Amino acid sequence: MNLLLLDASELNIHHEACLTDRRHQHLKNIHKPAVGDQFKAGILNGQVGTAVILEHTSDLTRVQLTLEAPPPAALPVTLILALPRPRMLARSLEHLSTLGVKDIHLLHTARVEKSYWQSPELQAGKIHQHLLLGLEQARDTLLPQVSLHQRFKPFVEDHLPELSAASRKLVAHPGNYPECPRGLQEKITLAIGPEGGFVDYEIDKLVAGGFQPVQLGERILRVETAVTALLARLF
Repeated sequence: MNLLLLDASELNIHHEACLTDRRHQHLKNIHKPAVGDQFKAGILNGQVGTAVILEHTSDLTRVQLTLEAPPPAALPVTLILALPRPRMLARSLEHLSTLGVKDIHLLHTARVEKSYWQSPELQAGKIHQHLLLGLEQARDTLLPQVSLHQRFKPFVEDHLPELSAASRKLVAHPGNYPECPRGLQEKITLAIGPEGGFVDYEIDKLVAGGFQPVQLGERILRVETAVTALLARLF
C-alpha cells in the first residue's frame, strides 16, 4: 500500500479519520507505525497529501490528513476489453487502475465463455476493491469507471461510435497489420480481444467503425501482459 486512501465521508471537521479495517491491519502488520509518523495519503476522487498518525493501537489507527496536490494525470484512453477469465480479471483491473486508465468497458465476444459473466469477480463490490488496490499502488485517487456489455453487436453499433468520438481508434489483433504506434499524445480508444483474439466478424465490425488493427509482434500474450505492453507503448 503506497497510498493511504480514504473516502471524504470518513473525515471529521478536523480532517481526522479512525481506521479499523484492512488499512489499519496493513499499517499495524507491515509498517508498525508510531505516533507522529507520516504516510502518503489521499481522498478518493480528490487530492493527495500526507497522513500523520495521531493514535495507533491494536484495534485502530487515527490519522489526520493534509491535502496539497492533485493526483497523477490519467491516461487519455478509453479501453474496450474482452472480458478476461475470472482469475485474470482481478489482476487486469488492478493493473489498469495502477496504469491510470479511467474508462474501462468489459465486453462479451465470441471467444469469451458465457459463464465468465456469472463470476463473483464482476460484483460491484469486488470490482471496486480491485480498483482501490490499483490506486493505492500508484498513489492515485481518481477511481476508474467500469462498464459491462454482454452483447457485442449492440455495443459496437449503438454505443461505441459515441464513446470513440474525437479519438484515434485502434484494435490490437495478431496478424499482418502495422505495428502498434509509440509515444502518442492524442486521445485513444483501444480495443483488446480475448487471448484467442477477435473473430473475423468482430474485426470487420470494428474496422467498419473506423478502428485500425495493430499488432505487437509474433508472440501471443496473456491479457494482462498485452494490456500493459500496449499502454506502455502507446503512451
